[in-house]
Amino acid sequence: MKIQTLAKFTLLALPLAILTACGGDKSADTAAASTQGTLDKIKQSGTIVLAHRDSSIPFSYIADNPNQPVGYAHDLQLKVVEALKEQLQMPDLKVRYNLVTSQTRIPLIQNGTVDLECGSTTNNTERQEQVDFSVGFFEIGTRLLVPKGSAIKDFGDLGGKTLVTTAGTTSERYIKQYNDEHKLGINIVSAKDHGESFLMLESGRAEAFMMDDVLLAGEKAKAKDPAGWEIVGTPQSFEIYGCMVRKGDAEFKKIVDDTLKGVYASGEINDIYGKWFTTPIPPKNVNLDFPMSDNLKELLTNPHDKAEPQAAS
Repeated sequence: MKIQTLAKFTLLALPLAILTACGGDKSADTAAASTQGTLDKIKQSGTIVLAHRDSSIPFSYIADNPNQPVGYAHDLQLKVVEALKEQLQMPDLKVRYNLVTSQTRIPLIQNGTVDLECGSTTNNTERQEQVDFSVGFFEIGTRLLVPKGSAIKDFGDLGGKTLVTTAGTTSERYIKQYNDEHKLGINIVSAKDHGESFLMLESGRAEAFMMDDVLLAGEKAKAKDPAGWEIVGTPQSFEIYGCMVRKGDAEFKKIVDDTLKGVYASGEINDIYGKWFTTPIPPKNVNLDFPMSDNLKELLTNPHDKAEPQAAS
């Protein structure tokens, strides 16, 4: 059943997480973390380590304060922190942030460097062999960002063109397969993060940028001239984002899942969504104007942790 209207709840102010300085023997801490449960690690250290991205707008990114990530997914991480404080009876639980990229996010979860990653990570079968995922919190379609008025209107128009995507993403894998299957001769360039991908497009070194539609909307919004760019193309896949935890850590995963389900069921998710997708966001106070899709409403009504993506029909 689709949600027609999510109940409006007043969004309680999310407590600012405590940023602690990194210190001590990190190699010893990491080795210990990879062989013990996350909850035990948190209890012993008095700290939870949250992964964050620097340019996954509006999910997890750096805006005004270089030491304080912000975003939709980050707000959901902080809800998990609040749940842990209560369930573990640790009101002074500290938070340490660790920057991750598309390439490092899975290894850093696996080896215990970070405890939880809520960003813009697609839950798919390959990744489920390496980590576990929470119930999903977002659903996207993969499309193209191009200059306004570009001759590129869909994926079939990419023949002989230079396309940029972000390394380590499902879009990178998909476009390489698509190029091989359709023999289009696309010159595919992989940038280190979404910000660099858009910079290549903006500077003319690429003619199109393939990524998740909502991330493209984020890059468009922060451009010098947002009106000079448009998102085009038939979605090539539909993907669900979830939070990553270490594989086999059912106890910790349950707390993450229960926290997210509680936020959905209460209607609080509606306010969190509106904060990041339909009102002005930092650093430029641009409105993404990205209303909640029917697919996402369905996911929030019936949350699950099944692997995606699905090919678009």
